[in-house]
Amino acid sequence: MIDLRSDTVTRPSTAMLQAMVDAPVGDDVFNDDPTVQRLEAMVAERLDKEAAVFVTSGTQSNLVGLLAHCGRGDEYIVGDMAHCYRWEGGGAAVLGSIQPQPIPMLEDGLPDPTLIGRSVKPDDPHFARSKVFCVENTKDGMVLSVDRMGEATSVAREHGLRTHLDGARMWNAAVSLGIDGAELTQDFDTVSLCLSKGLGTPMGSVLSGPVDLITEARKWRKMLGGGLRQVGVVAAAGIYAMENNIDRLANDHATADAFATTLAEIDGVKITAHNTNMIFLSAPGDPLELMGGMETAGVKMLWSDAGDGRSQTRVVTHLDISEADVAPVANSLRALVG
Repeated sequence: MIDLRSDTVTRPSTAMLQAMVDAPVGDDVFNDDPTVQRLEAMVAERLDKEAAVFVTSGTQSNLVGLLAHCGRGDEYIVGDMAHCYRWEGGGAAVLGSIQPQPIPMLEDGLPDPTLIGRSVKPDDPHFARSKVFCVENTKDGMVLSVDRMGEATSVAREHGLRTHLDGARMWNAAVSLGIDGAELTQDFDTVSLCLSKGLGTPMGSVLSGPVDLITEARKWRKMLGGGLRQVGVVAAAGIYAMENNIDRLANDHATADAFATTLAEIDGVKITAHNTNMIFLSAPGDPLELMGGMETAGVKMLWSDAGDGRSQTRVVTHLDISEADVAPVANSLRALVG
């Protein structure tokens, strides 16, 4: 089955599984799992942060980060289409009593810098306290450069805000820009890095930042049920991914290029966006029929109604997809919409 739904569908390689088998472990709640400690130190060093904490997921990483930055009655300023605002269950508001203050995102995924200042609340009991500004990179595969992000983070800092990067796919951005992770994340106090997307691990994310914030995040991780025991068996997968699966993200980008070029040649198919490892497209037909027809042909894709008799989907490349998959996917789609 060719699975193009997301880069979260990857399966660990034989070498990654062996690293998991060989991992020395301890009880991470007691902070004595050596493999977890090694992963946390590795991420902190690679991103030039003081400390890091291994958590179960990207959602938990963003949540404990916001809980560390903010108290009850505080707020975070965030793009109106940001993942941590729209697709993470409202956790900051529900579990932390932290108010989200969404502002419009520009076409490249950056929250509008001109609106940050006016969104910061005055020191007045009528208002929530503005504490942190959030950026997502990549957003729908779109890459924000360091300078571009700096246009927003500089405004945030002028208003006394701390900064948080939802860097679930930050390595895709770094590879695309040809820079290292520390340069990409230099303007952010805390960074959430997901290991189970492009890096291909079974689970886990790492939150990095100053010692005081990471210590607070660790407390929240425990409260949220994220204090695990011999979790070095999955931290080892993260170490393997950090050592072996970052540079190869360029292959995913090249495969996405090949998909975009070939799918655009199909009559009726329109490529609406193409960034790093993601292609967004629309095609004539009913979404359920397209989804079923493609799966019958051995291709998993998520289709939804785009209106006017068309359906839309997202193609995501990853380490289990290669350019050899382009032709069979294109042929199957052509047979359904042609």
